[in-house]
Amino acid sequence: MSDTTLADVCAYIRKLPGRADIAAVQEACAQQILTLDRAARPVISSGRRARITDIRPAILAGLTGTVQEPNKGATRWHFLLDEDSTNALRRDPRTTYTVPDDTTRYLLPGKGIPAGCIELLDA
Repeated sequence: MSDTTLADVCAYIRKLPGRADIAAVQEACAQQILTLDRAARPVISSGRRARITDIRPAILAGLTGTVQEPNKGATRWHFLLDEDSTNALRRDPRTTYTVPDDTTRYLLPGKGIPAGCIELLDA
């Protein structure tokens, strides 16, 4: 284990001679934050039950269903609504989605739900 303190690191950064050196430290910090965030977040994977949160259009917020396949970067996920949420979306007067009457589970169209807007329910 290192005896280096945060004060030591800050002092080192203040002594760096150029912008490129400071930018490299900044990039390393950003990468570490992403790593820590990833470790703190539950793993989203196909088949998990979830709720949509904090999203626009707001009509989708609170709907529940099953996470489907991700996009290439796993930043967005296709989402299959459960029966209750399919019916709620169909009946909502604000909806711009066309949910056929005979559809019991509706696959939301488009690019997918952002990973940050998915709250896993089966954790």
